[in-house]
Amino acid sequence: MKNYNSNFKTLAFGILVLLMIQFQACDDGCEDDDNNNTCDTCMVAYKPNIYLYPEESTHLEVSIDFPIGGQIVASIPTYGNFWSVNVEPSGLINNAYDYLFYESKQPNVWQTERGWCIKKENLQLFFNEDLKNYGFNDAEIADFTEYWIPRLNESQFYNIYPQESTIINNVIQLNISQTPDNVLRLFYFIHKSNVEQEINQPSFPQSFKREGFVLAEWGVILD
Repeated sequence: MKNYNSNFKTLAFGILVLLMIQFQACDDGCEDDDNNNTCDTCMVAYKPNIYLYPEESTHLEVSIDFPIGGQIVASIPTYGNFWSVNVEPSGLINNAYDYLFYESKQPNVWQTERGWCIKKENLQLFFNEDLKNYGFNDAEIADFTEYWIPRLNESQFYNIYPQESTIINNVIQLNISQTPDNVLRLFYFIHKSNVEQEINQPSFPQSFKREGFVLAEWGVILD
């Protein structure tokens, strides 16, 4: 009986250590050995689109860093360790793409204190106005609404929390071989709700100047 208890304690301790290692690895790096996006402490940023508008035809290298852990889980064109692309002033990339697409998994540190509660029927109008207020152009807004409006149809209301550049840069850093003159980054953290809720609204965004070499990016985190 004494030997049985000793073996049982050893086995239990081993299982506990393995669980602690697994949890810590997920918490620190948000990476899974099988890359199946099962990390409980992380959230996916869906379909961030990076639009690039250099002042002249330019070759650019674009890379993404995750200061507090994370990884890219999808990309078009293929990311590898970075994108190496030729970009026209119109924004056309490699004569084929209007933007760099990626999805990434990183810790959930997004703000949920200020935002809006929007009825499903009003989402199109809301995003059209809010994205314009932030400084996105008509084509970028159309890309957003054409993709997301059909997908936001499971709830009567949606709580929408804006994540501006100061927040995004702490989680997902963009590195460009030629520094843009003006950068606009905006993610929306979106939470489904069956009832209308009162949420403290954010301040009206500062005017964005689309001058010189411009980079614009939008994305969504679904809760």
